[in-house]
Amino acid sequence: MSSDAMLSIGELAEHAGVTVKTVRFYSDRGLLPEAVRSVGGHRRYGPEALDRLRLIRSLRTLDLPVPDVGRILDQEDALEDVIAEQLRELGSRLAALRWQEAALHLLQDCTPEERAERLRLIGAMSAPPNTAALARFWRRWLPPRLPSRLVSAIIEQAVPQLPEGPTPAQALAFARLHAFVSAPCVGTDRGQPAAHRSDGGYRPAVLYDGLGEAYALASPELRAHRPPREGEALDCFVSAYARSCGMRDTPTFRHRLSAQLVADPRIDHYWQLTAEVSGPSEPTPGAAHDWLCAALEAQTVRSAD
Repeated sequence: MSSDAMLSIGELAEHAGVTVKTVRFYSDRGLLPEAVRSVGGHRRYGPEALDRLRLIRSLRTLDLPVPDVGRILDQEDALEDVIAEQLRELGSRLAALRWQEAALHLLQDCTPEERAERLRLIGAMSAPPNTAALARFWRRWLPPRLPSRLVSAIIEQAVPQLPEGPTPAQALAFARLHAFVSAPCVGTDRGQPAAHRSDGGYRPAVLYDGLGEAYALASPELRAHRPPREGEALDCFVSAYARSCGMRDTPTFRHRLSAQLVADPRIDHYWQLTAEVSGPSEPTPGAAHDWLCAALEAQTVRSAD
């Protein structure tokens, strides 16, 4: 290559519309290799350096880190991977900012007395928030020795998906939900339903398999705002309890089960807050359970008349 075709660092900077300091920065990091050095030791660049420098500028305008720019320059197929990574990171940052905005509105639109509590709730969560504490709660609260695939399915249904753009009310509901599951003694074996205790003759794995099916059958009823009633969902619900303790579904069993479910400890606060976080479009397992319990109670009251 003739010396006439070479560009000095100043000429390259002028053609690209950047400073000499910028060209030197990229050169020192290996993104813009120099072709030769002059007799006086000055950098000289070939014509291809101008296109490469313009590409670097375009990539840096997208706020891509210098190492990622180097990957793109060195590997022909790296651009798509880098873009995908950046989009994921940007999505996470935007979600965090939306949660931060909702939290700020919570603090702005409240009384001084409410502000102290809200600051405490917000300060107890990670930024951005996540549902790890809720998953831990369910792993503690569920009966021991459930199959892992069943535990995973229950947690997937019970733990709400966090909205990317929460309203202040959703942010407050999740902060309260996080505080609830993080409270001492929540999720231990104290105060759990009778069916959790294998010493009572129950087989929890059989029960929870059946309950998942019953809740799925009840969900369309809740979406349609139908009152609790007899039908396939209730029969599946009762059958799950009967099979889990090796008994038959009889009127006597239904009466006894209804009384047991009324007396069982509940975690209504969890489900109320979960519904506030998720919104009204999808019934929670807790709402389905309540609907089925009400249907069973109504049936047993009618049969007793």
